[in-house]
Amino acid sequence: MQRFFKSRYTIVAAGIIFGVLAALMTNWGNPPNMGICVACFLRDIAGAIGIHQAGVVQFLRPEIMGFVFGSAATAFAFREWKSTGGSSPVIRFVLGALVMIGALVFLGCPVRMLLRIAGGDLNGIVALAGMVTGIACGVFFLKRGFNLGRAVKVPAVAGWIMPLIMIGLLIFAIIKPDFIFSSETGPGSQRVTLIVALAVGLVIGFLAQRTRMCFVGGWRDLFLVKNFYLISGVIAFFAAALVTNYIAGNFGAEGIYHWGFSGQPVAHTSHLWNF
Repeated sequence: MQRFFKSRYTIVAAGIIFGVLAALMTNWGNPPNMGICVACFLRDIAGAIGIHQAGVVQFLRPEIMGFVFGSAATAFAFREWKSTGGSSPVIRFVLGALVMIGALVFLGCPVRMLLRIAGGDLNGIVALAGMVTGIACGVFFLKRGFNLGRAVKVPAVAGWIMPLIMIGLLIFAIIKPDFIFSSETGPGSQRVTLIVALAVGLVIGFLAQRTRMCFVGGWRDLFLVKNFYLISGVIAFFAAALVTNYIAGNFGAEGIYHWGFSGQPVAHTSHLWNF
């Protein structure tokens, strides 16, 4: 079973499923070219609990909860659940913050970047060039010995923190208490039903945990060790999303997408910042 989930065919199949679902999420209610976006959805959740006050991007996105539940349950089912922590926590925190800032400046994580390209938004190509350049720089330093240290085992309770937080957020998403904000206009007001969002999140969480799919790691492995396993899933994701958009009628005179740089949904044309 382990060998099955590590095969090239499996990650390609996972990429296809992910790409189809991510593209269709827009047709089912999520914002255009934002069927799935980890950075955007985390931003929306942050707004929903009052961390920021941008009224158009506040909503508890069940997709994120589904990612966590799906991956955690899968890890338990396949006896891979373990709590680990890394060295250099301050550096990791700062790097994580910079990644999130960069994603929100571009208006999309690596997943949405490919979805934007698959939806005709050529600004995504500029971002792709920037991301690949950054990864190449990182590989340059890795080859010269840079290392943040090995992951170490930590108390099991640490591994439960994020799933428990997501359970709490899911409860809030269901009961909708007054202290949770929810956008009435803008991208935050565009969403699929809770059941659909959670179900899609569970599927993607399962696929990601079993195949180790990573939209950044694929390029790293390609540059660092010439391994095509992860990148094959990324390519399959993009191809599936592109084909799905055409089949669903998202391109064309009455579609929601068009090819070009300008007039794209939830996007800007400042190429320097996109890069």
